[in-house]
Amino acid sequence: MPIAIEMPKLSDTMTEGTLVRWIKKVGDKVAVGDVLAEVETDKATMEMEAFDEGVLTEIYVQDGNKVEVGQKLALLLAKGEKAESSEPKPVEENKTAPPTKEDKPATAPAKQSATVDTPVLPQSQQNSESQPSKAAPEGRVKASPLAKKVAAELGVDLSAIQGSGPGGRIVREDVVAAGKSTPAAPPKKEAAPAPAAAKAPAFVPALEDKKISLSGMRKTIAARLLESKTTIPHFYLQAEVDAEPLTTLRQSINAAAESAGLGKLTVNDFILKATAMAAARVPLANAAFGGDSIIQFANVQLACAVAVDEGLVTPVIREAQNKSIAQISAAIKDLASRARSKKLKPEEYQGGTITVSNLGAYGVEQFYAIINPPQAVIVSVGTIVKKPVINSAGQIVPGQRIILGVSCDHRVVDGAVGAQFLGELKKFLENPTLLLL
Repeated sequence: MPIAIEMPKLSDTMTEGTLVRWIKKVGDKVAVGDVLAEVETDKATMEMEAFDEGVLTEIYVQDGNKVEVGQKLALLLAKGEKAESSEPKPVEENKTAPPTKEDKPATAPAKQSATVDTPVLPQSQQNSESQPSKAAPEGRVKASPLAKKVAAELGVDLSAIQGSGPGGRIVREDVVAAGKSTPAAPPKKEAAPAPAAAKAPAFVPALEDKKISLSGMRKTIAARLLESKTTIPHFYLQAEVDAEPLTTLRQSINAAAESAGLGKLTVNDFILKATAMAAARVPLANAAFGGDSIIQFANVQLACAVAVDEGLVTPVIREAQNKSIAQISAAIKDLASRARSKKLKPEEYQGGTITVSNLGAYGVEQFYAIINPPQAVIVSVGTIVKKPVINSAGQIVPGQRIILGVSCDHRVVDGAVGAQFLGELKKFLENPTLLLL
């Protein structure tokens, strides 16, 4: 019996996904657990695995297209089995003639067309997606499949474009803008100005206004933060922390770790460990509003905000109160690396109970973060600042200070509870040897 492969729901907030690329091709044998394709959700790029075995006989959606959850992607048949005539016609990669009326379902079902923000190209132009243009050799110019299609249609040189997508990736809007601003010229002239593009500054002034479509991740961020600021009664607390003991201990540990060939600790590692311990000491800070009750969590599922090209994600360190600082350091390095490459699994960024957001690396001295619902507390961390301070003897001496902010949901956390949590956090950071016990 034919088995339809549909777009799975790969995250709790996912309504559609982008089929980045097919790993399996038509005619390939498929076993349970094989990776069929890569799918970009609202939070990460994930591998779509097969739950059945057979032969991949037909593909209905090509690389780069957006697809609603539950929409049919491909057809899997047992060996020797034939597809039923009622099945949608697949998109044939070698077809050269424009589609006839009968072929219209082959490009995509009606629902899919509504979600794709570019016109459907003839099949002969869709084939160019798999053929890199002369100006865009693989591994040198990063461009989305859709950008390559449009570039081929408009005759735009991809190597002369500064990408605005993740990691400098060229997206459709960049190609369209280049097509409008660059008049058609003989191909021989394209080589002259092209080398200068590689030395372009990180921030290039826009020649004209452009409309940037929201990615799935940005849509989710917008919805969740609007929900947070309009439905959660925030209040804010702040404390200045003496960071000199932490800095001194970290330098000592890292010197010993380097000589032993071990990984170094960051300031953020200490802050994450201190947050986990403070949340365990003040359980009401590790809680959520449940409508007619307050949910107090048994474990500290510590989320850490990580900046990625299209926004941010908050991977979670599980049962952080039971982990050593070295274990927390290793966990967040791994999670952050996979977050930036969009390789996190849904269970790795869902279910956090308290969050840390650190902008110290960007030179920000202090800020207040927006609560990550349904959590009740988020800790905001600034950079360490060297400044004159007054010591216990009343003398003005050089010092190092870091400002911590705490945003609290007043439905769950009262001012006194928030102050108690912040006090515990400050105590652990000013006496960092406690974090090693």
